[in-house]
Amino acid sequence: MIFLSKSKSRTVHHYHDESGDDGEASTSLTVWTKSLVYSCSGFTVIGSDGGLAYRVDNYTGRPDQTILMDGSGNPIFTICRRKKPMFCVRKNNMRLRQTKVDDVVAYVYCGILENRCMYVVEGSFTHRSCKILDESRRVVAEIKKKEAMPKGASFGLEVFHLIIKPGFHCKFAMAIVLLLDQMYSY
Repeated sequence: MIFLSKSKSRTVHHYHDESGDDGEASTSLTVWTKSLVYSCSGFTVIGSDGGLAYRVDNYTGRPDQTILMDGSGNPIFTICRRKKPMFCVRKNNMRLRQTKVDDVVAYVYCGILENRCMYVVEGSFTHRSCKILDESRRVVAEIKKKEAMPKGASFGLEVFHLIIKPGFHCKFAMAIVLLLDQMYSY
């Protein structure tokens, strides 16, 4: 079980480029599972305008907490295995028992004591092909492989798209990506 706590946040940049079904623009971010800081693991998230949207720099390998920052380095969310969370994410352990539960990868709950599931992640994070659905089963965000240009270099699993539908917060979607990475990359 991994928790998500709110950090003292300042400005968060949102990048829009795709049209949604209701005419509003979806947000498309390119996520790179590398830090821009030398000899450091983390994430670099680029908006459609080419600007740095979010970043995570991890100097210790597997820390007790991970901090999602905006492009300027201001903290937005702290991801940890501690108490008093805003949200709690649980891995679907039923997959380990060979029981199919609608391809559910993880469940997102509000707080630690509340049993109401707010979001469900379905698909395969390890293959960078999954969707985040709300309580009404509406897709609020998607993780997709970034396709290379014809005869271009392959991006592999290190670079992928995070597409956020109108009405869902970009920073929260990115925090869920970090949680999924912690659950499925170790």
